[in-house]
Amino acid sequence: MSARLFRFPKPEWMNSQTARTAGVYLAGALFSLGFFFFIDASVFSHSSRNASEAHIKFVDWLPGICSALGMLVINSIDKSHLAQDSYSYSGEGNSWKARLVLFMGFALMAGGLAGSVTVLVLKYLVPEYPWPTLYLGVANVIANSLIMLSSIALWVSQSIEDEYTYNLAL
Repeated sequence: MSARLFRFPKPEWMNSQTARTAGVYLAGALFSLGFFFFIDASVFSHSSRNASEAHIKFVDWLPGICSALGMLVINSIDKSHLAQDSYSYSGEGNSWKARLVLFMGFALMAGGLAGSVTVLVLKYLVPEYPWPTLYLGVANVIANSLIMLSSIALWVSQSIEDEYTYNLAL
């Protein structure tokens, strides 16, 4: 009996070093593109082209901060601790601790995305601002979505096993 969850075999290209490197670069590009959208909205918010009284405040930055912290927490966990089958809640197993921290990281990212949608709705859609001002909230949602996608891309690319990895055990 196989230890795999699904019947479908894993494609061979997923075991290459180039796929892993491309995934890391893709994650970095998505992360930087997400923050580009938000910084672009922040600059537009305080420019003379923004003809409304709505501006980017700390409440707009908070979802992005939560998403970035969630990404940091999720991708700093050692994945070997998640694969362990020790479910003892005493002090010797690290599996449940790693899963708890992973849950907190996902909760931070989900809270960041939900917070950006909430800011969009309450701050920009309810007062019915026109499009150039509405872009401030839309850019916040796009930024948090791209940060979440970059975290997924980094998680998947770090999980790719390459043929040059050696497990040394004494």
